Amino acid sequence: MESTLVAIGGKGTNPKTTLYVGGLDECVTESILNSAFISFGDIKDVSIPLDHATGKHRGFGFVEFELKEDAADAIDNMHNAELYGKVLKVNYAQPIKIKGGDKGWSHQPVWADADKYFEELDKEGEEDGGDAKQNDIADMAEV
Repeated sequence: MESTLVAIGGKGTNPKTTLYVGGLDECVTESILNSAFISFGDIKDVSIPLDHATGKHRGFGFVEFELKEDAADAIDNMHNAELYGKVLKVNYAQPIKIKGGDKGWSHQPVWADADKYFEELDKEGEEDGGDAKQNDIADMAEV
């Protein structure tokens, strides 16, 4: 039997402990999800996001384990398993910040990194003796 860690080994070691659990039936609660995964190790947190419009969950949830080995065991055993008559999809959860794969879409506004940009601009200005900053200001004044 092929281990999940071996299957993702080509991408480097995945230290994640949070799992995405998809394909949940409407009647599944956080308590039921916790009970289904507790046999694989100590669980830090279980959450099932709700749809704001309907008040029901959207068919997926997250389970966070204390240890990454426990998370890997849960993936090995629960991916494609059945819970309340529905087949589960269990994978490592994606980071909250960036979704969209190579495109790197973010949930942050464009100006969220403005402070970092201005710090880098100041560093460049200091290295150039302030000439770069003066040129930028002059260019902005012309527009």
